[in-house]
Amino acid sequence: MFNGLHSSPANLSRLTNAVSRSISPENFDGAKGKGGMATEGSASAAARELGQGWKVNPYLVVEGGSTCVLADVKGQGAIKHIWITDGSPVNRALVLRIYWEDNDKPSVETPLGDFFASADCLQYRQLTSMPVCVNPKRAFNCYWEMPFRKKCRMTVENIYTEDIAVFYQIDYVLDEVPEDCAYFHAQFRRSNPLPYKTVHTILDGISGRGQYVGTYMAWGVNNNGWWGEGEIKFYIDGDGEFPTVCGTGTEDYFCGAY
Repeated sequence: MFNGLHSSPANLSRLTNAVSRSISPENFDGAKGKGGMATEGSASAAARELGQGWKVNPYLVVEGGSTCVLADVKGQGAIKHIWITDGSPVNRALVLRIYWEDNDKPSVETPLGDFFASADCLQYRQLTSMPVCVNPKRAFNCYWEMPFRKKCRMTVENIYTEDIAVFYQIDYVLDEVPEDCAYFHAQFRRSNPLPYKTVHTILDGISGRGQYVGTYMAWGVNNNGWWGEGEIKFYIDGDGEFPTVCGTGTEDYFCGAY
C-alpha cells in the first residue's frame, strides 16, 4: 500500500491508509467528526443568526505576553499544510515554534511572518512557490511536509503588549512514517546593521544527516550605490577556511543575475 505522507499530483491515484485531520479554533484537537461544533466563541455575535456550524469561533485571541498552543497532535504522521493570518499591529509581534516528539526545545523558532517569507508581514506582498505561498490580504500558507513519529506541538507567542487575533488551520495526516524520514527544522537570524566587511551567518551548529532545503532572506540597504552583495558559502562536514560550495553573489544564489 502506498504511504500517504508523500502525496503529490503525480501519485494522487494511489490508494493509501492515511487518514486526514484538520485543526482550527473550531476543532482544537482535530477530532474526527468534530469540526464546526462551537456554540460560543470569538465570532458568536457575527454568527448569531446562523448558529452552530457557521464560523462561530474562527479565530483565537493571543493575549499580550502569552503563548497559545495551536496544535498538539499525538500519533504518527505528518503536517501537510498550514494556513494562518493575524491582526498584528506591529512587525514580528508573534513567534512561531514547533516541537517534535518529547523535545522541550523547538525545532522551528522564527517570527511568524519570516517563516512565511514575509519579513515585513504588515505590508502585503504576494508570493507563489511550491513550499510557501502568501496570498491576498496576508494569508500565509506552508506546504512543507513535516513528519513526526509520536507527537507534534505547535505554539505561537505574542511578545507584544496588546492582544492579537489569530486565524489558522493546520492540516495533517496520520500514517506510518518511513525510517528514512527526517525532521523539519527552521531558525531565524538577524544582523541589524551588519558591520562593514562582516560575515552574516545564515545557519550554523547543524550535525547529523540531513538536507538543506532553502533560505528566505530580507535585505536592507544603507548605501545609495553598491548594495553590498556577498557570496553564499556552504561549509560542509569539516570544511576549514574555504567552503565546498561557494556562489558568485547573493542575487545569483536566489536564481537571479546582475
